[in-house]
Amino acid sequence: MRSDELFTEIKFVIENFGEPLTELFEETLVLAEQHAADVTALKIIFNSLVTIAKCFYSLNYQDLPEFFEDNMSRWFPRFLPLLKLQNKLLYTDDSEEVGLLEMLKSQVCENVALYAQKYDEEFAPFLPGFVETVWELLLSTSQEVKYDLLVSNAIKFLTSVAERPQYAELFSNEDTLKNICEKVLVPNMKLRESDVELFEDNPFQYIRADVEGSDAETRRRSASDFVRALCKVKEQSISTIFSNYLGNLIGEYTKDPANKWMDKEAAIYIVISLAVKTKTEKHGATTANSFINLSDFYQNQIKGELTNPNCHPIVRSAAIKYIMTFRSTLPREITVSTIPLLAQLIGEKNIVVHSYAASAIEKIMIIKLPNFAALSLLRWHPVLSLFSQTSFPHFLLRVALKTST
Repeated sequence: MRSDELFTEIKFVIENFGEPLTELFEETLVLAEQHAADVTALKIIFNSLVTIAKCFYSLNYQDLPEFFEDNMSRWFPRFLPLLKLQNKLLYTDDSEEVGLLEMLKSQVCENVALYAQKYDEEFAPFLPGFVETVWELLLSTSQEVKYDLLVSNAIKFLTSVAERPQYAELFSNEDTLKNICEKVLVPNMKLRESDVELFEDNPFQYIRADVEGSDAETRRRSASDFVRALCKVKEQSISTIFSNYLGNLIGEYTKDPANKWMDKEAAIYIVISLAVKTKTEKHGATTANSFINLSDFYQNQIKGELTNPNCHPIVRSAAIKYIMTFRSTLPREITVSTIPLLAQLIGEKNIVVHSYAASAIEKIMIIKLPNFAALSLLRWHPVLSLFSQTSFPHFLLRVALKTST
């Protein structure tokens, strides 16, 4: 929300600081070239560039100031080569330690995403060059954790572009969409070892990231948002392209469930990303992609994982999340039939699995939609005995209180 008081303050700052900041940016880039072989100097210089780029974002976030509109040609042609810059002296050996070069590239991506989203008309002359460069950046960046924020912000930029109707033609070509799906989306929607470690070592943090939305800066969430943006442009094409990858992922899992369980989890995650068109906290997905058969996917790929004794806990958690997400859009009889299956899982030792199961039942039983009328605990007395065998009596009380209102 725009604040006139804040904008007045920003205007005052820019009037006094805009030109010095721009000159500092230009001069610091010159210093970076002059000291390209001096690691000590480079660390100081690039730390300064990161700070300058963050200042640019902050000063432009609320509205487009006249100064920066008039001086875009001094900023964006200099931002562009920074995304292509390579210097081994600025790399880190640790796979999780983010280096200054990654920080700077990430902030540049955030800056251009801001302009693509909010000031697209003014940014239009610079956009094609950034789309091409960010695409190349994504293709050349590895899966190491230290690149996560960079990849996330790079994908967010492409998402901002895809969401604008005037740029729809950039994503209308079938070959372009296939490349995006194969080389950017699918790789970044798969779990990595770091995700598995989080699931095992810090399940509560995993839950916060996966269900409660604290994963806004992750590759997976950014890739998921990009899928939804592309579906607004070419829903049928994207659905068709992904159906091929889904078939491959599920096929690999079917052949070797013990070792290929990540493929099954990725397939479920992709379907959720593809199928959700609109959603609310109360009802989950409220409208879904008409090219995805949610019922068939549940019957063929989800239901069995709820009872399969050899199912990996992460796959089982993903299956429960599928039910939570589509509890209002799946046929009523399917949603209701999941309650006994989920109730059995509340006794699971795995924290994520039993937490998801409890949450899913709660969300189902408080649905207040026409096709779920009169759904209450009173109608489910045969299921109640299942809850009495668990260590979650407080859960039953909470649901009872909510369904009685």
